[in-house]
Amino acid sequence: MTAVGIDTHKDSLAACLVDELGAPLGERTFANDPAAHDALWAWVSSAAPEATIGIEGSSRFGAAVARFLLARGAIVREVPPQLTFRERGRTRLPGKSDPGDALAIARVAAREGSLPPVRLSDRTVDIRMLVEAREDAIAEAVRVRNRLHADLVILVPGYSASVANLVSLRNRQRAGLMLRGREGVQVVIARRRLAKLRLLDREARSLESQIRELVGAHPLLDMHGVGLLTAAKLIAEAGDVRRFHSVDAFAMLAGVAPIPASSGQTQRMRLNRGGNRQLNRAFHTIAMVQAVRYPPARAFLARKAAEHKTGRDGIRALKRQLVRSVFRRLEAGAPLLSQAA
Repeated sequence: MTAVGIDTHKDSLAACLVDELGAPLGERTFANDPAAHDALWAWVSSAAPEATIGIEGSSRFGAAVARFLLARGAIVREVPPQLTFRERGRTRLPGKSDPGDALAIARVAAREGSLPPVRLSDRTVDIRMLVEAREDAIAEAVRVRNRLHADLVILVPGYSASVANLVSLRNRQRAGLMLRGREGVQVVIARRRLAKLRLLDREARSLESQIRELVGAHPLLDMHGVGLLTAAKLIAEAGDVRRFHSVDAFAMLAGVAPIPASSGQTQRMRLNRGGNRQLNRAFHTIAMVQAVRYPPARAFLARKAAEHKTGRDGIRALKRQLVRSVFRRLEAGAPLLSQAA
């Protein structure tokens, strides 16, 4: 099966065509604009009209070209960056270059038959942007709090005896009262940081409210251990789950598919470092909550312990068990999110 790999960037698209054995047949670089998309399609359709096209970054810089190629009947698949990274080492090309990345992407597309289709614009894309924006606001708030703490340690030695943290509004108000009557550049900066934290909190709450409006009564929220933000993360990273041909393909994307690491009489599965790490993190959150509070999950882990599995092995097995339930609920909720953005 011939394949074309496309490495996407803001202004350019590096494309490489390979045969069924992964040998390069040609490579081109195009601008990332509508006119160049026509030229890319002309090149692909003349060289290998039946080729599978693999794109890395199809929901970002490659979104426009992915939609363009799909509209022309091409078979387009999303290639995860982790697979590209692994394949790049096998190309034996010196250094790192866009054509080299395109070659790696093409080889992955030619070899992997279970790659998911690219994501189209729908409400899951909106949810993803809102989740990422909220995470950015939270990360910025952490940075500002750390800087504010460093200021207060100098300006008000021992302040933490009466202010346990700078997370809650009440504690920040106490910190603000401690700065009254003080002067100097550092005091002014500390007050500005307190004001910035108020704005960041307001922004995070607003984004969470918008996420709640889109996620709504999604079936995922009925699952034990899944809160609003975890459900939003699962929806955002999975996209339209109907693009996966099976639960196993979804498990592979999430990095929770079992990887054998057995030797002799020792039978075990090792940590899967591949797949979408954000999805994997969401599954880990659910597993850890269920391990503490959900009797069926606790019973499952007890059985694994009786089989002489380590605690980590038990959690990995539980994450794999959770995939089917999550996948079923994502399928049930897909029609609610399939409206075009």
